[in-house]
Amino acid sequence: MAFDIDMIRKVYAGFGEKVDKTRKLLNRPLTLTEKILYAHLSGELPDKAYERGKSYVDFAPDRVAMQDATAQMALLQFMQAGRSKVAVPSTVHCDHLILAKDGAAADLKSALNTSKEVFDFLASVSNKYGIGFWKPGAGIIHQVVLENYAFPGGMMIGTDSHTVNAGGLGMIAIGVGGADAVDVMAGMPWELKFPKLIGVKLTGRLSGWTSAKDVILKVAGILTVKGGTGAILEYFGDGALSLSATGKGTICNMGAEIGATTSTFGYDQKMTEYLIGTGREEIAKMADAVSHHLTGDPEVYANPEKYFDQVIEINLSELEPHINGPFTPDRATPLSKFAEEVKKNNWPSQLEVGLIGSCTNSSYEDISRAASVARQASEKRLKVKSEFTITPGSEQVRYTVERDGFLDDFYKIGGVVLANACGPCIGQWARHTNDPTRRNSIITSFNRNFAKRNDGNPNTHAFVASPEIVTAFAIAGDLTFNPVTDTLINEDGVAVKLDEPKGLDLPPRGFAVEDAGYVAPAEDGSKIEVKVDPKSDRLQLLEPFAPWDGENFMGLKLLIKAKGKCTTDHISMAGPWLKYRGHLDNISNNLLTGAVNYFNDATDKVKNQLTGKYESVPVVQRQYKAAGIGSIVVGDHNYGEGSSREHAAMEPRHLGVRVVLVKSFARIHETNLKKQGMLALTFANEADYDKIQEDDTINIVDLKDFAPEKPLTMELVHADGSKETVKVNHTYNKQQIEWFRAGSALNLIKLQQQNK
Repeated sequence: MAFDIDMIRKVYAGFGEKVDKTRKLLNRPLTLTEKILYAHLSGELPDKAYERGKSYVDFAPDRVAMQDATAQMALLQFMQAGRSKVAVPSTVHCDHLILAKDGAAADLKSALNTSKEVFDFLASVSNKYGIGFWKPGAGIIHQVVLENYAFPGGMMIGTDSHTVNAGGLGMIAIGVGGADAVDVMAGMPWELKFPKLIGVKLTGRLSGWTSAKDVILKVAGILTVKGGTGAILEYFGDGALSLSATGKGTICNMGAEIGATTSTFGYDQKMTEYLIGTGREEIAKMADAVSHHLTGDPEVYANPEKYFDQVIEINLSELEPHINGPFTPDRATPLSKFAEEVKKNNWPSQLEVGLIGSCTNSSYEDISRAASVARQASEKRLKVKSEFTITPGSEQVRYTVERDGFLDDFYKIGGVVLANACGPCIGQWARHTNDPTRRNSIITSFNRNFAKRNDGNPNTHAFVASPEIVTAFAIAGDLTFNPVTDTLINEDGVAVKLDEPKGLDLPPRGFAVEDAGYVAPAEDGSKIEVKVDPKSDRLQLLEPFAPWDGENFMGLKLLIKAKGKCTTDHISMAGPWLKYRGHLDNISNNLLTGAVNYFNDATDKVKNQLTGKYESVPVVQRQYKAAGIGSIVVGDHNYGEGSSREHAAMEPRHLGVRVVLVKSFARIHETNLKKQGMLALTFANEADYDKIQEDDTINIVDLKDFAPEKPLTMELVHADGSKETVKVNHTYNKQQIEWFRAGSALNLIKLQQQNK
């Protein structure tokens, strides 16, 4: 389906001129990333090139996408912005609030009942403010966006870290917090630090069991979970041209797991075919007319080291299937060495569940390749030995793969098809188990596998692989199985070997669907009333955060010193907590309950300096707030990696935390903290992390002089009365300091709207 044709036509009409002007400004050939970024500046070209990794830049994205869990808070904020309609095309997608339990039909029916209040709220807000609404069951936001909204050379932001999936169609698509979405929907510029550029040259061609998923699994192993932070990955080379658009989307999608701002590919024939195949021939023709502007200049790709900050090269012809994990998405192991790793590390070798689908791997191509493995297994009289689930990415994909017989292939070997939703990928999974705490292994074609992510069990060893590898492992029920070399004993006692998977980029008979799940908004929403029951435990209207009083922060208590990895899942868990995403006070009861306390290696158990007792993190923080005492959270490297969820920033702000001090931040989380009026700081000397003691009282003694590029001074007052001084850094620019002064970026938007 083609949406927003006039907007896209306008983007392409001025694209070439903007690229030519940028080329003159930089006086050199351009990467695709630079073309798209400079073409989407809010305002005129600067006098000189922006400095990568340093310059803060205002952009004007073409559109906004929101999933239902984050849309609640984003739209509760937008309702305060003083506008009658969104300034750019925007959509809401209901995909997070459907619990995977009994199968697609039963699970969708249950969600429509249990989350009716939230879905009705999102539908009414969308209708009022001119936002496209995708109903529960329509599909996962990123697959739906790729099928309907993504276009080469465009720029979009979305309130989900995997918004980057749209890079598969040559977009710059970036995951953000809800406050950033509010900026753009309110017609304001959107700020981003100009990213560094990493070039990934792909040569050769995929074959056999290797798929596009293995490209990003390999890259994750190279760059690690923080190696892409502050950078955009641009893929190029003959190998890139051979990948399907949805395969490119898979690679871009999981770029979020290496901290990348986003990833993208140049426009090519595979993208043309996908646009036409999804009913967007008109957009394909427009893109063809400016195609030379929608990829990097030839000189860039001929000599990438001159134009990128880092270059990686991968030969697809030599690439093996990979399995990443457990507990982190960057622990990459080639298939040929995986059985050895399982044995060496004493990982549970019996596979309990294999899960395919999700926003990362749920395209027609993915399903068709996995179904080819299932079909031959059935023909060879094999069934799955593990529980096996399939999550289609959209209703359009589900309807089409059912028509083409692929779902039957899964049913025949014992597969269960779940609703077109996120489900187990985000912890929305009522797992069938008689012991929810035992050591066990699962394998998914998802993107993220942090401890407790899928099922809440810290002892679940979650591995990530392609759908076809997951399917093969589910059939074997054993992680030491290698489908390339090993045989399986079938129901007749005969040893059989699985053949290489085969699939199709696009359905030969075209896509089909009866009801895609889209609801267009009213032309005039002025008379539509959005109601929120003040007694609701799911939704709560927001109260503005208080502005800074201009004084130094004195007498702050240490709430927690988090040890090691502290993702947004640790700061604000998903799973059952998703139901409170529209109620800030209720969801704040999960604040940092998953973080490990440095002083006792326990989760959700910190010392209350008012009582001396060890209690739950939010319980302690609520007592500090009631006593009028501010607090500080201390963390390790890459603090806040993972999801874009701004609840991880809004919860501490709501409960009275004033400062988050860490060794380093994940990009989205740092921005989210700034947007909510928090003070986000980093140690000038990482070793000073060790100086923080459990009973510390902490003062920021020179906050009155808060200014860009000027470090702050922190005084540690220890329990014995001794003091230490620590220097801390920040990355606030002049505009961001105004957010802090106003109490939040939203407070500043409201003031600007009122003064118009």
